[in-house]
Formats: sequence, C-alpha cells, structure tokens
Amino acid sequence: MNVGLRWYVAHTYSGYENKVKANLEKIIENRGLGDKIFDIRIPTEIVIEKNGDVEKEVEMKVFPCYVYIKMIMDEESWHAVRNITGVTGFVGPGSRPTPLTDAEVEALCIETAPVVKVSFEVGDTVEIISGLFEGFDGTVQSIADDLKTLTVLVSRGRRPIPVELAVNEVKLKD
Repeated sequence: MNVGLRWYVAHTYSGYENKVKANLEKIIENRGLGDKIFDIRIPTEIVIEKNGDVEKEVEMKVFPCYVYIKMIMDEESWHAVRNITGVTGFVGPGSRPTPLTDAEVEALCIETAPVVKVSFEVGDTVEIISGLFEGFDGTVQSIADDLKTLTVLVSRGRRPIPVELAVNEVKLKD
C-alpha cells in the first residue's frame, strides 16, 4: 500500500469539505501523524459577482465533495482519513486509493485570476445607472464573452436602440 509521499483524493459528503479538513488536522495533531499526512487542500477560486456598481467576492470550491491529501499511505493514515465523519472513501478503483501524479495535482490546484460573474442574463430588464442613457430601462440583448460589456436594447422612439454598455453601468431593474 505504501508508495511514498503522494497526493490522494478523498470523497466527502456535499458541504463537508471544510469540516473534514479541520477534523483531519485535529487527528494529525492528536495522534502525531504529522510524519504521514503532510498537506490538505480544498481547491477554491474567488468569483466576483457584479450587479451594477455592487461587487461581491465569493469563494467557491473548484471541485465540490473532494479533499486533496498529501500523505504516505499506510494502514494508520488510511484509517485516520477513512474514518472521519463526512468522508465516503478515497478516489480509486474499488477500495484501493489511487495516488495522483504531481503534474495532475499542480494542474488542479493552481491559483487562477478571479472569475467575473454577472448577475443578469439575456432577456433581463435592467436600469442604466450612468452614461448618456442614465435613467433609462432596457432589455439585455447580449453579454460579451469577457463579461465586461453588454448590449442593451433601449426603447427610444418607434424602435429600440442597441446600446453597448459596461457591466458596471447597469443594474437589475427592481
């Protein structure tokens, strides 16, 4: 079972990732397993949600229900992880935990730039809060791939006018 210091993936119940990490850290300290379990990671990313001028940073798990553990796999370390409340088992065929390669772990745990998420979709009614059309309402026609600009159809006269606006120039209509 022991193939040296490698990364393993433990599967958890949804929402138990942080609890599993905290409990495992306590077990490592209490049982003196610091020489067998070295690192515990829950890959996350910061997502910026925008609604008009309001920006909110939200930390989201990249792979919900999984905890990455760098450890020397033996009976003692296997039991320590496997018997934590919330852990359903290790990722691998059958009951055999399969270690990840270092390249796989680095690819999974790299820090990425914040992801921008707008809080409106095509078809939503928005209020323009700055610029030439400030105070007007419109309908979102399209959102740019980079999520920085959008096209809003503003009713003006006999037919709607498509206006390209920055995401922070509009907010959802209440």
